[in-house]
Amino acid sequence: MKKISVVICVYNEELNIRPLSLQIKEALGHLDFEAIFVDDGSTDGTCREIAAINDPRFILVELMRNYGQSSALQAGIDAAGGEFIVLLDGDLQNDPADIPGMLKMAETEGWDMVAGVRINRRDGMVLRKIPSKIANYMIRQSTGTRMKDLGCTLKLFSRDAIKNIHIYGELHRFIPVLVALEGSTRFTQLDVNHRPRQFGKSKYSLSRTTRVMSDLLLMWFFKKYLQRPMHFFGQIGFFTLAIGLIINFYLLVLKILGQDIWGKPLLLLGILLLVAGIQFLTTGIIAEMQMRTYFESQKKTPYRIRRITNTGLPL
Repeated sequence: MKKISVVICVYNEELNIRPLSLQIKEALGHLDFEAIFVDDGSTDGTCREIAAINDPRFILVELMRNYGQSSALQAGIDAAGGEFIVLLDGDLQNDPADIPGMLKMAETEGWDMVAGVRINRRDGMVLRKIPSKIANYMIRQSTGTRMKDLGCTLKLFSRDAIKNIHIYGELHRFIPVLVALEGSTRFTQLDVNHRPRQFGKSKYSLSRTTRVMSDLLLMWFFKKYLQRPMHFFGQIGFFTLAIGLIINFYLLVLKILGQDIWGKPLLLLGILLLVAGIQFLTTGIIAEMQMRTYFESQKKTPYRIRRITNTGLPL
């Protein structure tokens, strides 16, 4: 098994491949490493440049089309065979020279993840820094993941921590949250270098804001109710059903007293709340059944054991 696997997702980064490969060799040349470039359907000469590295330590995983960063990262993680797995941007903004320090921390202190924190970030203030700060704050508050810079791709994981997650949609921004959900919670952070983009064009834009918000809502639900969805849907369902019953009981009393209640907006609201309450409760039951299927079909447990120690054995 290799000591370290570096996963680099690239899309139309032709001019960045050669300098990045040289920097990886310089930074990790003394280690038993592999560098896995995942080409996410590039339309320029990116694949040609990767193949030209001509070094058995560098591997090209070429996807059939552009699937997006999350799928590309998952492909790289699946292909990685290292004891530790590093995620690295392919645009030269992350510095491979930071990886040995992260590896040393993980090995000597037993961390599941060492996350990079970009100091002196070299990005635009309006389009990148401010939205990033807002997103980081919202993610921290919603998920309880106390990290300064969730948007920094440069992260080092133990093999056990990263191999137990599956990244779908655009959940690459929430990898630390996904790792924590699987039980790996020994996280630390390290200040890392951040450099301005020299070649190519950034793939980020403000149009991603709504997608981040949607994913954030999903992560909040996973964090709090993944193993007990009925607690979420049941609370809403019982509350809605109770309000509906109170309204309809009030209207029944009015009817008994001889008042005409037909066509009143309050009657429609009461019926709507009753139906909605029943739907929330049935959704919770279905979600509970799916959760059980998820765990039992894959023989997954709702817990993970770090180690078992026989205290009677000498240290």
